[in-house]
Amino acid sequence: MKKFFILALLLIAMISCKKQQNEISAIKTDDQLNTAVDKITEENKSNTLKDDIEKQSYITFIEIGSVNCIPCKMMQPVMKKIETNYNDQVKVVFYDVWTKEQAHYANIYKIRVIPTQVFLDKEGKEYFRHEGFFPYEEVEKILKIKL
Repeated sequence: MKKFFILALLLIAMISCKKQQNEISAIKTDDQLNTAVDKITEENKSNTLKDDIEKQSYITFIEIGSVNCIPCKMMQPVMKKIETNYNDQVKVVFYDVWTKEQAHYANIYKIRVIPTQVFLDKEGKEYFRHEGFFPYEEVEKILKIKL
C-alpha cells in the first residue's frame, strides 16, 4: 500500500510538472508572438514614414534627440521656427530616442550622438546630416540648398 501511495504521488508530481512546462511553453510562444507583432508594427510604421517621404512635395527635417538632453532642448525653438517660417515647404519630424517607443530610430538613421539633424530632399533621399546643436541660420542655409 505504501508503494502504491508513493507511486501515486510521483505520478501527480509528474503531471503537475508537465502542466507547468506546457504553461511556460505557452508563455514563450505568446512572448514570441508579441515580439513578432511588435516587429511587424514597427516595420509598418517605418514603411508608412517611408511612403510619406516618397510622396512628399517638401523637404523633411528630422531631429533625432531627446526632450531631456540640453543641446536637444536648445533645438526645440529652432524646430518651431522652421515649422512656422517654412510651413508648407518643410516637414519637421522629432524622434525622442531615449524613449522605448522611438529608440529604434537611432538605428534606422545610424545615429552616433544626439542631437542629430537629418535632411531629406523631396525624393526622400538624405542630402545633409549634422551632429550637435544646429543654429537656425545654419539650418536655413541647408534648407535653401533644396528649396
